[in-house]
Amino acid sequence: MRVYLPATTSVLRNLVEDGVLPGPHTVFAVTPQLREFYELSDADADTEELEYAALLAAARASLRLVDADPTAARRRVVIAADVPDAAVSPMDDPDTDRGAARVEGDIRVQDVASAHIDGADAEDDVRAAVNVVLEADLGSEDAQFLVDQAEGHELAWYATQEIGPALELL
Repeated sequence: MRVYLPATTSVLRNLVEDGVLPGPHTVFAVTPQLREFYELSDADADTEELEYAALLAAARASLRLVDADPTAARRRVVIAADVPDAAVSPMDDPDTDRGAARVEGDIRVQDVASAHIDGADAEDDVRAAVNVVLEADLGSEDAQFLVDQAEGHELAWYATQEIGPALELL
């Protein structure tokens, strides 16, 4: 199953250097809850659209991680990895995102399909969003506006062999 792990540039560096991110992990994926929600609202939603929704949820979660990591570049990072279906447990908590899930095991560099990282043009908007993401979570419309500005940037896609060189530029 493809999962989307919210991360920071520091976490991505650790994965590249150590070859593994020890579990457990909170990830986002095409869970039954996510699929059901989209089938109710858009019967034409396909797997690619559902995976994109999970990626976007992971990107938002990345904002919270960047907030907690002062050493990380002010860029959202999402790691796309393929793990066994049996390793993924959807969260049944109604207060979590429909695509939220747990992976109890490690995520190894060989499990990674790609990394998604904000470009330099997003840094100012991400910095502003990181400073207010928790306020946005609590309903502040002004804070949500800043988060929306950051989320308006598309994440750049990097194949596994491109991740190391991309990190060197940060």
